[in-house]
Amino acid sequence: MNPFIKDIQNQYKNGSILIKLIFINVAVFLVVNVIGSLLHLFNITNGVDLFISWLALPSDVSELVFKPWTLITYMFLHKDLFHMLFNMLVLYFGSQIFNQFLNEKKLLVTYLLGGLSGGILYVLAFNVFPVFESSVSNSIALGASASVMAILIGAATYVPNFVVKLIFLGNVKLKYIAMVYLVMDIVKIQGSNSGGHIAHLGGAIFGFFFIQQLKKGNDFTLGFSRFLDYLIVMFKPRKNMKVVYKKQGKTKSNADYNNQKVNNQKKVDSILDKISKSGYDSLSADEKSILFDASKK
Repeated sequence: MNPFIKDIQNQYKNGSILIKLIFINVAVFLVVNVIGSLLHLFNITNGVDLFISWLALPSDVSELVFKPWTLITYMFLHKDLFHMLFNMLVLYFGSQIFNQFLNEKKLLVTYLLGGLSGGILYVLAFNVFPVFESSVSNSIALGASASVMAILIGAATYVPNFVVKLIFLGNVKLKYIAMVYLVMDIVKIQGSNSGGHIAHLGGAIFGFFFIQQLKKGNDFTLGFSRFLDYLIVMFKPRKNMKVVYKKQGKTKSNADYNNQKVNNQKKVDSILDKISKSGYDSLSADEKSILFDASKK
């Protein structure tokens, strides 16, 4: 196997959920555009559009009924290079903060359900509001923006006072960055990409309510998480079983385990309160370590 291809496979296989999401987005972009360019050489000029028509999310419900998979595929599909690069940059930025306080599994859930929420709101808007009556039959949505917004808004909801160092602007709290994105999307609904900005808002709404409920101890995505676990187990290659003998030792009772879990959560909550008041940089090395360990559970 070509070393370059093998290296890419290893990077994907051993990479985090964030790396895998970026890989998938880039891979879909390359497949669509490379094959489209090859078809163009044979004077087939609509090669890319053929992919788009099968993978992008249509606003017309009568068409969506026959393409239900597009509710998922659209959030990995980009036609324009700069659209894809911008989304991946914001995805990387938002996910780096998200993963400091939450785990990778919740990142994946937020990406998928945020994109799904954005797609549903887009379809609903184009079939409910009169302003879209003339364009509902030929409008499509594509791109990871709704999923990216869900992650960015989710992170800002969890740690609104997290300080981000921006070039030219200096230290800016995450909640203000999130608000700028939201206001821009609301204002731009009147522009040429109304559907895209509505989908962004759908992702943002999911990110906000998901994290708000999560902070109250209510994770309404558990069923979806179990479904993802089932898919992962079903498609994961089976490994040869190996018998391992362990020495019997003292195990914790349910009461001890629950008490330890409650105490650990109190420590995390205390650290998060400190971040909200003084910023992430105010944490000690031990506090950062506790937060990092908690994010992996």
